[in-house]
Amino acid sequence: MSFVWPALLSLLAIVPVLAGLYVWMARRRERVLARYGHFGLAGAGTSSATLRRHLPPALFLLALSVLIVAMARPQAVVSLPRVEGTVILAFDVSGSMAADDLRPTRMEAAKAAARDFVSRQPAGVRVGIVAFSDGGLTAQTPTEDPAALLATINRMTPQRGTSLGSGILAALNTLAAAERPAPNYYSNRGLTATPSPTPPPTGARRSAVIVLLTDGENTAPPNPLEAAQIAAEQGVRIYTVGIGSPEGAILNIEGFSIRTQLDEATLRQIAQLTGGAYFNATDEEQLRAVYQTINPQLVTRTQNMEITSLVAGAGLLILLIGGALSMVWLGRLP
Repeated sequence: MSFVWPALLSLLAIVPVLAGLYVWMARRRERVLARYGHFGLAGAGTSSATLRRHLPPALFLLALSVLIVAMARPQAVVSLPRVEGTVILAFDVSGSMAADDLRPTRMEAAKAAARDFVSRQPAGVRVGIVAFSDGGLTAQTPTEDPAALLATINRMTPQRGTSLGSGILAALNTLAAAERPAPNYYSNRGLTATPSPTPPPTGARRSAVIVLLTDGENTAPPNPLEAAQIAAEQGVRIYTVGIGSPEGAILNIEGFSIRTQLDEATLRQIAQLTGGAYFNATDEEQLRAVYQTINPQLVTRTQNMEITSLVAGAGLLILLIGGALSMVWLGRLP
């Protein structure tokens, strides 16, 4: 246990002084009673009467001690249960996302799906965003702030090629960074080596998943299935959301007409490798099902928490018990 204001604990020195004063007064009373007798008070010297006379003051002194400790604002490390989970939205921003086989475009359809996804997440689930085309980068670190997430989604625009593997690897790096403890740059402690985090056992399921929103037409390395295998080994499930139609659309880029179509086979393989599932953004019922498959886990986190109110409450309770016993047994407060 630690204290915010430890100097106030010096007030505890008052307690033994008051205890000594009470003992002196009690002995003085005993001498007076021994000199003049008990004036016919039956049972005045019995052990039961002694207990009734001394217990309430003892409780008052105990309550005073507890309240002084509460004034110092005690803190304790407690274990708190919390529902937690981390979801990384891996967002395809390749040029093919400008195709209009979904109205108004694949990109806008993906944005609508992502915004709907963010709005449905319960408290305790952090969402991060990764943008990828022929490379991948973290657009938003995992957060519970929906405004920051929606602002990031709205900034997405079509870029160049498509590398599903880069998107998956960038999402895994974002997850690893989010789970790594933040360094304390203001600490005055000596430098010590930071232990490497223990990787989860192969096949272990974590409360972290990747939702891959893409048209699935891979055009750049690395191999997306190899990247999916790395995710599977780390216990991270990937839920793939296909944006577009299998029939495809004609996309005009710099005077060239290019047919682009949804590669559902690759997306299904990625999902199958990692224990996730494939969904099609054109099917509203299927897309809604992805929200129900994200299962946050109940974890226990240690936290340094101020327990002043608990200690003060205990002190007041002891004070009330002492006062009640004194009024019942002695007809007065000690």
